[in-house]
Amino acid sequence: MTLFKNTTYTVGDLVHRIQRGEVGLPDLQRPFVWDASKVRDLFDSLYRGFPVGSLHLWETGAQAGARQIGDDRKQTIPHLLVVDGQQRLTSLFAAITGSAVVNEKYQEVRVRIAFRPADGAFQVCDAAIEKDPEYIPDISLVLGQRGTNKTINRFLSRLGERRTVDEDEQDHLATAIDQLHDILGYTFHAVELSSSVEPEAVADIFVRINSKGTPLNQSDFILTLMSVFWDSGRRELEQFSRSSRVPSTTSASSFNWHLQPRPSQLLRTSIAVAFRRAVLKAVYSLLRGHDMRGGMLDSAQREEQFARLQRAQEQVLDISNWHEFLRCLEHAGFRSARIISSRNTIVYSYALWLIGRIDHGIAPERLRDAVARWFFMAQITSRYTGSFESRAEADLALLGPGEVRNGDEFLRRMDKVVSDTLTHDFWKITLPNDLSTSASGSPALFSYLAALNILDADVLLSKTKIRSQMDPALLANNTVERQHLFPRGFLRNSLGLQTVKEINQIANMAIVEWASDVVIGDRAPSEYWPEQVRAARLSESRLDKQRYLHAVPDGWEKLDYDTFLEQRRRGMAAVVHDAFDKLGEVSYQPHYDPPTRTYVERDHDMSGGKVTVLGDLLTSGLIEEGARMYAAEADVAATILADGRIRMDGEIYPSLATASVAAGAAGNIENFWQVETKEGVTSLRELFIRYRRLS
Repeated sequence: MTLFKNTTYTVGDLVHRIQRGEVGLPDLQRPFVWDASKVRDLFDSLYRGFPVGSLHLWETGAQAGARQIGDDRKQTIPHLLVVDGQQRLTSLFAAITGSAVVNEKYQEVRVRIAFRPADGAFQVCDAAIEKDPEYIPDISLVLGQRGTNKTINRFLSRLGERRTVDEDEQDHLATAIDQLHDILGYTFHAVELSSSVEPEAVADIFVRINSKGTPLNQSDFILTLMSVFWDSGRRELEQFSRSSRVPSTTSASSFNWHLQPRPSQLLRTSIAVAFRRAVLKAVYSLLRGHDMRGGMLDSAQREEQFARLQRAQEQVLDISNWHEFLRCLEHAGFRSARIISSRNTIVYSYALWLIGRIDHGIAPERLRDAVARWFFMAQITSRYTGSFESRAEADLALLGPGEVRNGDEFLRRMDKVVSDTLTHDFWKITLPNDLSTSASGSPALFSYLAALNILDADVLLSKTKIRSQMDPALLANNTVERQHLFPRGFLRNSLGLQTVKEINQIANMAIVEWASDVVIGDRAPSEYWPEQVRAARLSESRLDKQRYLHAVPDGWEKLDYDTFLEQRRRGMAAVVHDAFDKLGEVSYQPHYDPPTRTYVERDHDMSGGKVTVLGDLLTSGLIEEGARMYAAEADVAATILADGRIRMDGEIYPSLATASVAAGAAGNIENFWQVETKEGVTSLRELFIRYRRLS
């Protein structure tokens, strides 16, 4: 029996078939995850006639529940579904027709690609390009219409208002636009799978395809089976994921400060609860109804396994369960996602909470302490990072139904795993060594910050509490700001240290409030520290407690840099140990002020990163991609990337705040940076003022 045939389609034909509903995108893959630069590169390849890979389609036009790109005005039911090539087809359709697509956060976004006829360059459209007459700001103006004469005339007229365009150049520009229009005739090679191929086999075939697009993983295949056999269950996962991103003022929702889960993450929790499994490949076989004895597919067994999954998913998506579990993370000092390095740690800790609560009937108050300690242990040891499936499955087996007969035994086993992991050697040797890094996302650093929450620490040299700096609303789009104790300029100029790794050691950074009237600059700690202490006007007992919690050794300002780092690492590890022990005290109850404001997630640009402060400036056209930033007082330069992130000293920083901390900004960062613009170098503060005027 022939399982497939080879065929070809032009780009224009594919777009037309999608518009008519003849080609649909099934729930075989994730939503649109390409960033705009990849879409730009795709059209650049098509324009130049480069190969862009083949498509794999499935002849199953009557298949129900297929996801279709575009609007709802479909004329037919799809008879071709996309197995491989979703991202390319989505890119083509969205950019050519101007239709919105759904991104991986389930938000509708527009993909706008600009074209410069003068040199055939494609760019992601932004505010600056929109105003530039050298560009056609949206290629859908050319590709989404049957003719190009009107677009050519409008473009030439607009360009002529800016500068003189002679007849030869007009011909050149018109030819380039015609060549852009010819993309619609580009030919794709396609492999069409026969309609006789079962849905499960389609997913199996995909495993064997050497895809050059977005790769699939085992959770994608299970979500595919859900689309075929339990579509409402998949939609429930997506709705829970969607509602976790924006707070609701009318009803209870899954919104929270710790995790905006993807459907695949929620699926992992459901599978852990239903089957006590973390290795998804085996679960995929179970849900297909694979009979391990005879090797055949059994529909009755498939229905039974899906029923188990359905029961577990009901518990996973229960809003009360979800928020009761998240209290465990706050209990452990982790107030927001900004100080959690592993999302899988949340996923599997939630599974254990549900197993203890639902299967063993453990009271929430009692379970909270145990899960908080477990989460702290898993976070600080990176238990569920890397090749985590085997480790998670071993934990589920140990805590599963086997010999665990009651809640007491369940909690005893959890506690034993924790104590066997966090040994004396861990606290005295492993953790101090883990703190010997400059990585701002270090699990050891995040656990130390959580410890400061648990111990209700002050900001160093301040009467303000650390917990106010950890307000999850304030951290929603920022990181925890820490300052250098040994100033960057001092380390560079006096000690000859130059690299970020040396200067930004975790042990050289603290959450501290410097007195504004005491100059730090590049002075030695022995010079500025006594002045800062006097300016803080703290009682000796309060200052002593701050020294302990911030692990600042007595007389640290007179120590050499390496000795200071070594002593502070040991002190920080001791503080984390004390905080962890406090989690086990019956009397311990954290007290956090509610978030300062309601958080509404901001729109995302199509470059793949969040719209940051610099992202706003880029979008407004006040600065350009690749612009340089300078901090004269710190002798440092940085480059602004297309998505608002910053490259400095060979490292990428996700936000202005993190880059400023790394550069040694000790005060107002708006005055710290000077930025290149079209008009010349100006202060960041001035750019913010201009942006607010535009807004």
